[in-house]
Amino acid sequence: MIGWQALFYKEVLRFWKVSAQTIAAPVLTALLYMLIFGHLLEGRITVYDSVSYTAFLVPGLVMMSLLQNAFANSSSSMVQSKMMGNLVFILLTPLGPVSWFAAYVLAAVVRGMAVGLGVLLVTVWFAPLTVVWPVWILVFALLGAAMLGTLGLIAGLWADKFDQMSSFQNFLITPMTFLSGVFYSIHSLPPFWQQVSHLNPFFYMIDGFRYGFFGVSDVSPWLSLSLVGGAFVLVAGLALHLLRIGYKIRG
Repeated sequence: MIGWQALFYKEVLRFWKVSAQTIAAPVLTALLYMLIFGHLLEGRITVYDSVSYTAFLVPGLVMMSLLQNAFANSSSSMVQSKMMGNLVFILLTPLGPVSWFAAYVLAAVVRGMAVGLGVLLVTVWFAPLTVVWPVWILVFALLGAAMLGTLGLIAGLWADKFDQMSSFQNFLITPMTFLSGVFYSIHSLPPFWQQVSHLNPFFYMIDGFRYGFFGVSDVSPWLSLSLVGGAFVLVAGLALHLLRIGYKIRG
Protein backbone atom coordinates (compact mmCIF):
# COMPACT_ATOMS: atom_id res chain seq x y z
CA MET A 1 0.00 0.00 0.00
CA ILE A 2 1.66 3.21 -1.15
CA GLY A 3 0.88 6.85 -1.82
CA TRP A 4 -2.72 8.03 -1.68
CA GLN A 5 -3.92 4.52 -0.87
CA ALA A 6 -2.29 4.65 2.57
CA LEU A 7 -3.86 8.06 3.29
CA PHE A 8 -7.21 6.79 2.03
CA TYR A 9 -6.97 3.75 4.32
CA LYS A 10 -6.12 6.02 7.28
CA GLU A 11 -9.16 8.20 6.59
CA VAL A 12 -11.54 5.25 6.27
CA LEU A 13 -10.14 3.70 9.45
CA ARG A 14 -10.57 7.02 11.26
CA PHE A 15 -14.35 7.11 10.87
CA TRP A 16 -14.85 3.35 11.01
CA LYS A 17 -13.31 3.10 14.49
CA VAL A 18 -16.13 5.32 15.79
CA SER A 19 -18.85 3.90 13.54
CA ALA A 20 -21.47 4.21 16.27
CA GLN A 21 -21.06 7.98 15.95
CA THR A 22 -20.27 8.31 12.26
CA ILE A 23 -22.57 5.63 10.77
CA ALA A 24 -25.20 4.50 13.28
CA ALA A 25 -26.11 7.94 14.66
CA PRO A 26 -27.00 9.49 11.25
CA VAL A 27 -29.04 6.39 10.38
CA LEU A 28 -30.99 6.75 13.64
CA THR A 29 -31.59 10.46 12.93
CA ALA A 30 -32.99 9.65 9.47
CA LEU A 31 -35.21 6.97 11.00
CA LEU A 32 -36.67 9.54 13.39
CA TYR A 33 -37.35 11.89 10.46
CA MET A 34 -39.15 9.04 8.71
CA LEU A 35 -41.26 8.17 11.75
CA ILE A 36 -42.30 11.78 12.37
CA PHE A 37 -42.81 13.15 8.85
CA GLY A 38 -44.10 9.88 7.41
CA HIS A 39 -46.69 9.54 10.17
CA LEU A 40 -47.84 13.17 10.15
CA LEU A 41 -47.95 13.86 6.41
CA GLU A 42 -48.88 10.52 4.82
CA GLY A 43 -52.20 11.01 3.01
CA ARG A 44 -52.12 14.79 3.52
CA ILE A 45 -49.54 15.62 0.84
CA THR A 46 -49.63 14.30 -2.72
CA VAL A 47 -46.36 14.71 -4.60
CA TYR A 48 -46.64 12.37 -7.59
CA ASP A 49 -49.91 10.64 -8.51
CA SER A 50 -48.42 7.15 -8.43
CA VAL A 51 -46.13 7.63 -5.39
CA SER A 52 -47.14 7.82 -1.73
CA TYR A 53 -45.60 10.52 0.43
CA THR A 54 -43.70 8.00 2.58
CA ALA A 55 -42.18 6.37 -0.51
CA PHE A 56 -41.31 9.84 -1.84
CA LEU A 57 -39.59 10.63 1.45
CA VAL A 58 -37.27 7.59 1.52
CA PRO A 59 -34.88 8.60 -1.34
CA GLY A 60 -34.79 12.17 -0.02
CA LEU A 61 -33.70 11.04 3.44
CA VAL A 62 -31.13 8.66 1.96
CA MET A 63 -29.57 11.40 -0.16
CA MET A 64 -29.72 14.02 2.59
CA SER A 65 -27.87 11.71 5.00
CA LEU A 66 -25.37 10.73 2.32
CA LEU A 67 -24.54 14.35 1.44
CA GLN A 68 -24.28 15.63 5.00
CA ASN A 69 -22.01 12.81 6.13
CA ALA A 70 -19.73 13.01 3.10
CA PHE A 71 -19.24 16.69 3.93
CA ALA A 72 -18.73 16.01 7.62
CA ASN A 73 -16.09 13.34 7.00
CA SER A 74 -13.59 15.35 4.95
CA SER A 75 -14.16 18.65 6.77
CA SER A 76 -13.83 17.26 10.30
CA SER A 77 -10.79 15.18 9.35
CA MET A 78 -8.92 18.16 7.91
CA VAL A 79 -9.76 20.47 10.83
CA GLN A 80 -8.89 17.80 13.37
CA SER A 81 -5.52 17.18 11.70
CA LYS A 82 -4.75 20.90 11.69
CA MET A 83 -5.72 21.38 15.33
CA MET A 84 -3.82 18.32 16.61
CA GLY A 85 -0.74 19.12 14.55
CA ASN A 86 -0.46 15.74 12.84
CA LEU A 87 -0.94 17.31 9.42
CA VAL A 88 2.79 17.97 9.39
CA PHE A 89 3.48 14.24 9.08
CA ILE A 90 1.43 14.10 5.87
CA LEU A 91 3.24 17.18 4.57
CA LEU A 92 6.55 15.34 5.01
CA THR A 93 5.45 12.68 2.52
CA PRO A 94 5.94 13.10 -1.24
CA LEU A 95 2.16 13.08 -1.83
CA GLY A 96 0.99 15.70 -4.30
CA PRO A 97 -2.29 17.64 -4.29
CA VAL A 98 -4.05 15.06 -6.49
CA SER A 99 -3.18 12.31 -4.00
CA TRP A 100 -4.49 14.37 -1.08
CA PHE A 101 -7.65 15.15 -2.99
CA ALA A 102 -8.26 11.53 -4.00
CA ALA A 103 -7.71 10.15 -0.48
CA TYR A 104 -9.90 12.65 1.37
CA VAL A 105 -12.72 12.72 -1.17
CA LEU A 106 -12.86 8.95 -1.71
CA ALA A 107 -12.95 8.38 2.05
CA ALA A 108 -15.84 10.87 2.25
CA VAL A 109 -17.61 8.97 -0.54
CA VAL A 110 -17.19 5.68 1.36
CA ARG A 111 -18.71 7.14 4.53
CA GLY A 112 -21.51 8.86 2.64
CA MET A 113 -22.40 5.67 0.76
CA ALA A 114 -22.26 3.61 3.97
CA VAL A 115 -24.65 5.99 5.75
CA GLY A 116 -26.92 6.21 2.70
CA LEU A 117 -27.13 2.42 2.45
CA GLY A 118 -27.87 2.18 6.17
CA VAL A 119 -30.67 4.75 5.90
CA LEU A 120 -32.13 2.92 2.91
CA LEU A 121 -32.13 -0.40 4.76
CA VAL A 122 -33.98 0.97 7.80
CA THR A 123 -36.49 3.18 5.96
CA VAL A 124 -37.42 1.02 3.00
CA TRP A 125 -39.68 -1.06 5.29
CA PHE A 126 -42.05 1.89 5.70
CA ALA A 127 -43.18 2.03 2.07
CA PRO A 128 -42.97 -0.14 -1.06
CA LEU A 129 -40.09 1.23 -3.12
CA THR A 130 -39.49 0.49 -6.78
CA VAL A 131 -36.23 0.87 -8.66
CA VAL A 132 -36.79 2.04 -12.24
CA TRP A 133 -33.30 3.26 -13.22
CA PRO A 134 -30.59 1.88 -10.89
CA VAL A 135 -27.87 3.56 -12.96
CA TRP A 136 -29.24 7.01 -12.14
CA ILE A 137 -29.35 6.09 -8.44
CA LEU A 138 -25.70 5.08 -8.43
CA VAL A 139 -24.54 8.02 -10.55
CA PHE A 140 -26.17 10.71 -8.40
CA ALA A 141 -25.20 8.99 -5.15
CA LEU A 142 -21.52 8.82 -6.14
CA LEU A 143 -21.46 12.28 -7.71
CA GLY A 144 -23.27 13.86 -4.78
CA ALA A 145 -20.98 12.24 -2.22
CA ALA A 146 -17.90 13.29 -4.19
CA MET A 147 -19.11 16.88 -4.48
CA LEU A 148 -19.92 17.21 -0.77
CA GLY A 149 -16.67 15.48 0.14
CA THR A 150 -14.88 18.10 -1.96
CA LEU A 151 -16.83 20.95 -0.35
CA GLY A 152 -15.92 19.48 3.03
CA LEU A 153 -12.26 19.47 2.07
CA ILE A 154 -12.49 23.15 1.09
CA ALA A 155 -14.27 23.97 4.37
CA GLY A 156 -11.62 22.05 6.32
CA LEU A 157 -8.82 23.94 4.60
CA TRP A 158 -10.52 27.27 5.30
CA ALA A 159 -11.46 26.63 8.94
CA ASP A 160 -8.88 26.82 11.70
CA LYS A 161 -11.14 25.33 14.37
CA PHE A 162 -14.42 23.48 14.69
CA ASP A 163 -16.42 26.64 15.42
CA GLN A 164 -15.57 28.04 12.00
CA MET A 165 -16.43 24.76 10.33
CA SER A 166 -19.77 24.69 12.14
CA SER A 167 -20.66 28.06 10.65
CA PHE A 168 -20.01 26.63 7.17
CA GLN A 169 -22.31 23.71 7.99
CA ASN A 170 -25.05 25.77 9.66
CA PHE A 171 -25.24 28.65 7.19
CA LEU A 172 -24.58 26.83 3.91
CA ILE A 173 -24.93 23.04 3.95
CA THR A 174 -28.01 22.71 6.18
CA PRO A 175 -30.11 25.46 4.50
CA MET A 176 -29.25 24.17 1.02
CA THR A 177 -30.20 20.65 2.09
CA PHE A 178 -33.60 21.64 3.47
CA LEU A 179 -34.37 23.81 0.42
CA SER A 180 -33.58 20.96 -1.97
CA GLY A 181 -36.88 19.10 -1.87
CA VAL A 182 -36.06 16.37 0.62
CA PHE A 183 -39.46 16.59 2.31
CA TYR A 184 -41.54 18.05 -0.53
CA SER A 185 -41.72 18.72 -4.25
CA ILE A 186 -40.53 22.23 -5.06
CA HIS A 187 -43.71 22.72 -7.14
CA SER A 188 -45.57 23.09 -3.84
CA LEU A 189 -43.50 26.17 -2.98
CA PRO A 190 -44.38 29.80 -3.77
CA PRO A 191 -42.90 31.03 -7.10
CA PHE A 192 -40.04 32.93 -5.43
CA TRP A 193 -38.82 29.92 -3.46
CA GLN A 194 -39.17 27.73 -6.53
CA GLN A 195 -36.72 29.99 -8.31
CA VAL A 196 -34.37 29.90 -5.31
CA SER A 197 -34.52 26.08 -5.28
CA HIS A 198 -33.59 25.97 -8.96
CA LEU A 199 -30.33 27.73 -8.06
CA ASN A 200 -29.53 25.06 -5.49
CA PRO A 201 -27.29 22.22 -6.76
CA PHE A 202 -28.50 20.00 -3.90
CA PHE A 203 -31.97 20.03 -5.47
CA TYR A 204 -30.65 18.52 -8.69
CA MET A 205 -28.74 15.80 -6.82
CA ILE A 206 -31.80 14.71 -4.85
CA ASP A 207 -34.20 15.08 -7.78
CA GLY A 208 -31.98 12.99 -10.06
CA PHE A 209 -31.47 10.39 -7.33
CA ARG A 210 -35.24 10.16 -6.78
CA TYR A 211 -35.80 9.75 -10.53
CA GLY A 212 -33.86 6.49 -10.37
CA PHE A 213 -36.50 5.06 -8.02
CA PHE A 214 -39.75 6.38 -9.49
CA GLY A 215 -38.99 7.33 -13.08
CA VAL A 216 -40.52 10.77 -12.45
CA SER A 217 -38.85 13.98 -11.30
CA ASP A 218 -39.29 17.74 -11.19
CA VAL A 219 -36.66 18.31 -13.91
CA SER A 220 -34.92 16.14 -16.49
CA PRO A 221 -32.23 13.87 -14.99
CA TRP A 222 -29.93 14.84 -17.86
CA LEU A 223 -30.22 18.50 -16.84
CA SER A 224 -29.53 17.51 -13.24
CA LEU A 225 -26.50 15.47 -14.30
CA SER A 226 -25.03 18.30 -16.36
CA LEU A 227 -25.49 20.89 -13.60
CA VAL A 228 -24.24 18.67 -10.78
CA GLY A 229 -21.31 17.49 -12.90
CA GLY A 230 -20.41 21.07 -13.76
CA ALA A 231 -20.62 22.12 -10.11
CA PHE A 232 -18.36 19.21 -9.11
CA VAL A 233 -15.74 20.19 -11.69
CA LEU A 234 -15.73 23.74 -10.31
CA VAL A 235 -15.38 22.79 -6.64
CA ALA A 236 -12.81 20.08 -7.47
CA GLY A 237 -10.74 22.63 -9.37
CA LEU A 238 -10.90 25.02 -6.41
CA ALA A 239 -9.95 22.30 -3.93
CA LEU A 240 -6.97 21.19 -6.04
CA HIS A 241 -5.82 24.80 -6.37
CA LEU A 242 -5.97 25.33 -2.59
CA LEU A 243 -4.04 22.12 -2.01
CA ARG A 244 -1.46 23.06 -4.64
CA ILE A 245 -0.71 26.42 -3.01
CA GLY A 246 -0.83 24.89 0.49
CA TYR A 247 -3.66 27.16 1.66
CA LYS A 248 -3.57 27.30 5.49
CA ILE A 249 -1.63 24.03 5.74
CA ARG A 250 1.87 25.33 5.20
CA GLY A 251 3.35 27.82 7.57
